[in-house]
Amino acid sequence: MSETSEDATASDAYTTEHRHGGLKQLAATAICGNDITSSCLYVSALAIVYAGRWAPVCLLLVAGTLYLFRSIYAEVVGALPLNGGAYNALLNTTSKYRASIAACLTILSYMATAVISSNEAMHYLQSLWTGLPIIWATIGLLALFMVLAIIGITESSVVAIGIFAFHMASMIFLMVVGGVALFSLGLDVFWQNLRTPTEGGIWMALFFGFSAAMLGISGFESSANFVEEQAEGVFPKTLRNMWIAVTFLNPGMAILALAIVPIPEVRDLYQNTLLSHVGETVGGNWLAWLISIDAILVLSGATLTSYVGVTGLVERMTLDRCLPRFLLKKGRRNTPHRIIVTFFILTVSVLLITRGELKSLAAVYTLSFLSVMALFAIGNLLLKVKRPQLPRPSRASYLTVLVALAAVTIAILGNARLNRAYLIVFLEYLVPTVLIVTIMLTRLQILELSVFFLDELRRKIGRERHEAMIHRDIASARWWRRFGTRTKAVDDWLYRTMEDVSNQQIVYFSRGDNLKNLNRVMLYILENEHTDKVKVVTVVSAGLQVPPKLEEHLKFLDEVYPEIDIEFVKVEGKFSPALIHKLAREWSIPTNLMFIGSPGDHLMYGISELGGVRLII
Repeated sequence: MSETSEDATASDAYTTEHRHGGLKQLAATAICGNDITSSCLYVSALAIVYAGRWAPVCLLLVAGTLYLFRSIYAEVVGALPLNGGAYNALLNTTSKYRASIAACLTILSYMATAVISSNEAMHYLQSLWTGLPIIWATIGLLALFMVLAIIGITESSVVAIGIFAFHMASMIFLMVVGGVALFSLGLDVFWQNLRTPTEGGIWMALFFGFSAAMLGISGFESSANFVEEQAEGVFPKTLRNMWIAVTFLNPGMAILALAIVPIPEVRDLYQNTLLSHVGETVGGNWLAWLISIDAILVLSGATLTSYVGVTGLVERMTLDRCLPRFLLKKGRRNTPHRIIVTFFILTVSVLLITRGELKSLAAVYTLSFLSVMALFAIGNLLLKVKRPQLPRPSRASYLTVLVALAAVTIAILGNARLNRAYLIVFLEYLVPTVLIVTIMLTRLQILELSVFFLDELRRKIGRERHEAMIHRDIASARWWRRFGTRTKAVDDWLYRTMEDVSNQQIVYFSRGDNLKNLNRVMLYILENEHTDKVKVVTVVSAGLQVPPKLEEHLKFLDEVYPEIDIEFVKVEGKFSPALIHKLAREWSIPTNLMFIGSPGDHLMYGISELGGVRLII
């Protein structure tokens, strides 16, 4: 199937995807909450390992950082209410390549999420089933969710609500039972832990503790990845609810753990199963079982969320021509099995390379999602500068964005210093992913360069064959002839591939005739898209005229940019989602390859209603 026909096939699916969903506050909070609140099962131990007695303070600082990001996410997603998170934010404010870097980091974050969640779930299962082989059990769990994702069983909102409710109830119950138990156990362990000095002093403890504790807000970005499935006004409420849960659970669990378990024991024995050990200490085996079962459920839910999230993101990137199109192939159950299987293989390789060590997994995980959050803050700044007229329900101040960005940067530096050995693992996966995207986004230039060198080779072949004929070297002449025939076949294939890549049409909807803006559109397309055909469409209502200089300016630009065939199209009617989808079907052009300028208050439709069209000026 050719690239154009694949885009045509994908177009209908893509245009129907961008509609407001009906997820209410509880369901939406549960789906993303299962991801972020599961972190309390391991982040308390990490914070204590690195910060000792200052762990609750570090976790409160993390909650403060998360509070700043509430308004940052609310502004960006309010202005651009489309799935994709940081990728979507940067795609509509800067180049496709920069947006793709954010997407690569998000994919890496999903990989680390799946591995660390499934691995931690198996550690808690081991506390119930002594002798369980952790690595093989983790691979089994990842394989189970791969199969579930392929056959189409995804995390429904009802299941998500059940897991979330059970998890929150279990954590609150543990805190209540622990608080009551302290009346009989006393506070000797707590005072002993508070007297335990930290290596490097308070500032180093806060620095490294804060950096490690930022793992506790992983998953906060997940709500932005399914905003289109949420009902109107639900998204900012999910941010608020996640912030409340993290602010209450993570510092609270760290305080309870410090009151129950000596810091050396946390470091040496209970990094992976701290809360189940706390439950056994304050309530007995039954409470340890309850916490372990809760951990297995909620961490498994986070693993499944990773499969669902990465599938949607990779599909979006493939439709945007950032990844190879063979990934869109779907099986009998209409699921992209190639994406899912590839994701499983990558997660297993991460698990085997790190040998399931929490510190190394946390390093890859934290560096990934912190980089995504930093890019999201940068996307917010770009939105303020480049799309100032774009309507949005709320705005974050510049001070808020800069402080949040500084906090995330500090955490990235801290994690890089804490895990220098594992920084290589992070780069080993990030660099190849970025390289694949780079090749995809520059493939036309690579093909042109290949054609140039091949043409030079064919000329050399012709000269060598001519020399052989002069010297009557028949065998050599035949060899050069066969070689020339093969290179001709390769040359023809390269030209056909270049034609397939560049034949994809792009649409730009213009409501004016400003030459400067039209020129910026052409420059953006030249730098970011592989095409030699652009339709500039103006939609004119009955009785109105086409902008007077639009056609004249387009003819001028057609001469200025000979590598692009600019076609002017006048469409009578009203600019609307229905018209966009109609043209997408008629022209076999996916809506994500249709562009508009940044709208102001005059546009009666929200960005999410326009089927995924992109903002480029």
